[in-house]
Amino acid sequence: AATVVKVIDPVSAANTAAATSGWIAARDYEGDLVFVQYIGAVTGSITGKIQDATDSSGTGSADVTGATFTAVSAANDLQKITVPAGSIRGWVRYVGTIVTGPALTSVCLLARPKIV
Repeated sequence: AATVVKVIDPVSAANTAAATSGWIAARDYEGDLVFVQYIGAVTGSITGKIQDATDSSGTGSADVTGATFTAVSAANDLQKITVPAGSIRGWVRYVGTIVTGPALTSVCLLARPKIV
């Protein structure tokens, strides 16, 4: 069964820092990681992407290939990105680049925990 992981609580993000999550330990999951981005009201635009890193402090952080959401400049937009768990380096985060905020933003991750 999939687990729902809160990446960003619903927030009115006025800048990129406010639309960037902390690092999430994705090494505990297998199969596909499904990131769901929901943008409510937006002034300007927001472009979300997924980054990975080797540890919880973001060492060697880099964009995950093919894990960028389409730019959003209109309200009530829902998108998802699927990333194979085996293709990331253990830790992931969401970065929402805000151009002329705010943007009402919420992001979650659907993932299947590894069974040990």
